[in-house]
Amino acid sequence: MASLPDPARSRAVLVGTASYRHLPQLPAVEANVVDLAAELCDPAVWGLPVQHCRVVADPLSPQTILDPVYQAGEEATDTLLVYFAGHGMRDTDSADLYLALGDSREHLGYTAVAYQHLRTALRSARARRKVVVLDCCFSGRAARALAGGDVLAAEAAVDGAYVLTASPGDRIALAPDGERNTAFTAELLRVLREGVAEGPELIDLDTLYRVLEERLRAKSRPLPQRSQENGVGRLPLARNKARAGRHSLAGPVLAAEVRAAVVATGLALARLLRSTGNTRDALPVLRLALQEQQSAGARGDLVAVQLELSELLAETGQVREAIEVLELAFQQVHKGYGPEAVLVCRRLAELLQESGNHLQACEVLKHALDISEQAGPG
Repeated sequence: MASLPDPARSRAVLVGTASYRHLPQLPAVEANVVDLAAELCDPAVWGLPVQHCRVVADPLSPQTILDPVYQAGEEATDTLLVYFAGHGMRDTDSADLYLALGDSREHLGYTAVAYQHLRTALRSARARRKVVVLDCCFSGRAARALAGGDVLAAEAAVDGAYVLTASPGDRIALAPDGERNTAFTAELLRVLREGVAEGPELIDLDTLYRVLEERLRAKSRPLPQRSQENGVGRLPLARNKARAGRHSLAGPVLAAEVRAAVVATGLALARLLRSTGNTRDALPVLRLALQEQQSAGARGDLVAVQLELSELLAETGQVREAIEVLELAFQQVHKGYGPEAVLVCRRLAELLQESGNHLQACEVLKHALDISEQAGPG
């Protein structure tokens, strides 16, 4: 009987570059990595332990991306999932795929991370199954590199790898203005949060791809591509929430898991209310979710709830409370969750600067830099 990858022996590395100096900004990417981490760690979806899900926000150097992948590759013995959202680039001479960094310049591959270096990191991973998800421009080029029977495919092959990409290689992955997430990741999150009606109890990678293609096609948006080896497409990746009420969960359900599911549901409900413009009801839902999380003494979706709540508070003019929420978030996560702490710091610094606390904003940003340097490859 098929089962989900063992969360204790699996790892995920989620990389998102939202801020650029020479390329268009992609604000939706920031939400992508936070939201996806929350879903992967939700016990009702996969249940990956938070410490096994590494978030890398706005990397500025190749090692900032590759070191966490190498480390996760050494630790994971079941499944390794690597996600990248941001600008993809093509080198002027080779036309190979590169993953853009904050300082990357268009058509200059040496300013970015070559996809082949990520491929090398995956080759060295101990995990018997590897999943790569790319939500970026020209990401289809990565899928083609792992497909077909030519020399390039032989050089690019990764045993046990499944590559899912946001768009064909010569089209731009869509990041709709005003939407929280990019087009591809928004549909991916929707599958994880809502499930698939009439789908299997466990959503495998091939089912995920088929549903994403159908939904994106219906919206006239760029279609995803895939490539796989060794039948990895049959790998279940998430529980199907659309079928959650039809059968009992296998195995005992712990109180902590119930609380985590309640918080995740509250977070999803608040996001739905926000998407319909109902901020009045979204605020108390988020406050209740945060209260439940803190009273349980657990983390789980904690950072996602705090970021969502602070963003909504700032939008409604309650900047002081938004700052308090982010300050509490930083105090709770900075020691064990460096990348998330950097994201919290950046949001906090923005609010401090808007409220006229420029000196404190600078100190917070300096702290974020210190965290990044101390975290290193770990």
